[in-house]
Amino acid sequence: MPNLKDLKNRINSVRKTEQITKAMRMVAAAKLRRAQTDIIAARPYAIKMSEVLVSLVSRTNPDMHPILRVREPKRGVLVVVASDRGLCGAFNQNVFRKAETFIRENKGRYEELSLVLIGKKSLDFYKRKKVNIRKSYVIGVPTFELSSEICEDLIGGYVNQEYDELTIIFNEFKSAMTQILHVNRVLPVEPMEAEEDDSNIEYLYEPSEDVLLEALLPMSLKMFFYRALLESAASEHGARMTAMESASGNAGEMISKLNIKYNRLRQASITTELMEVVGGAEALKG
Repeated sequence: MPNLKDLKNRINSVRKTEQITKAMRMVAAAKLRRAQTDIIAARPYAIKMSEVLVSLVSRTNPDMHPILRVREPKRGVLVVVASDRGLCGAFNQNVFRKAETFIRENKGRYEELSLVLIGKKSLDFYKRKKVNIRKSYVIGVPTFELSSEICEDLIGGYVNQEYDELTIIFNEFKSAMTQILHVNRVLPVEPMEAEEDDSNIEYLYEPSEDVLLEALLPMSLKMFFYRALLESAASEHGARMTAMESASGNAGEMISKLNIKYNRLRQASITTELMEVVGGAEALKG
């Protein structure tokens, strides 16, 4: 049974942990506000760019650009977007669980599957596993420059026929407590089914169709990856804020229980001492 000193030390330790988790929650909340502002500003443009890309591809000959050509998916690339830091609940584990499911389900479909790992935690998770890691990136603060670097490597690999299909797994931010995991096929771009009213419409391109595709296709993919990085960053901060709030609540409950235990043990100790004093006094009288 622990003595009063041990309980007092444990209470102080848990109280310090509670202070740390509360501070981390406040930091995560501040970062979440900034990340939420960024994703709200970027999301409409990224969505419209994707719509324009899919609409354009549906009316374009696949031979007009290398990344539009559909090949038999013998080799695939899976992009796994996790976080650089931990203490964000099940955020990273949910991503890895979804990635493991994808790898298992497509084991017979691909002759070779390589991974592009974004975030330190994804590299930490997969570097001990028997998987083919194509490249890894540290996020830090999500930037369009990082998105461009990732996309240029992936587009170059697809054009050079290093792989035939590209898929990405990332968290979409909905709220501080809700993130939605997405598994999206990025390359080759799937054309949108044209509606009956639009099927006979002929578009004129200025300056030309090939020049437009050469500029628009890489830009839209970079914007898609930039949005994925921003969505993941906002989701990470929301998950961390929720996890630290839960940890602070658990620490508070533990402190209350330990205080009750400490007071009971202290009361029992005082009662024992009083009984010893009374017993000694009675012995002296006898």
